[in-house]
Amino acid sequence: MEQSINQIQDEIIDEFGFFSEWMEKYEHIIEFGKDLPELDGELKSEENLVKGCQSRVWLHAEQKDEKLVFSADSDAIITKGLVGLMVRVLSDHTPEEISKSELYFIDKIGLKEHLSPNRANGLSSMIKKMKFYAIAHLAKTDKG
Repeated sequence: MEQSINQIQDEIIDEFGFFSEWMEKYEHIIEFGKDLPELDGELKSEENLVKGCQSRVWLHAEQKDEKLVFSADSDAIITKGLVGLMVRVLSDHTPEEISKSELYFIDKIGLKEHLSPNRANGLSSMIKKMKFYAIAHLAKTDKG
């Protein structure tokens, strides 16, 4: 059975609950980056670049059946982990689910207060771009 966005967020909150130190949490974030499949070179395009990130982050969305599937990469290890985390939460859901999702796990795991302002801005930019893709796909399917 497929998990909802909220079930995935709850799972991530539980995972981060195992770590008491922020260094361990950062290592866990880095693991999300290592789990990302390699992004095809042609997808590392200007169009897929996330604006507002200090490091370079590429985010690609593709519709498979009714769902949006995200792929991503970054040239910075923590940032790659952050985008990997977002891919885990939002990928493989319908554009409607993605556009309406409330991403409460970010505050619950204490991510915002432990990221530098630049990384926090980058994370916001990633989320905006993912939601933008979802809304764009919704608009496309509405026009049918």
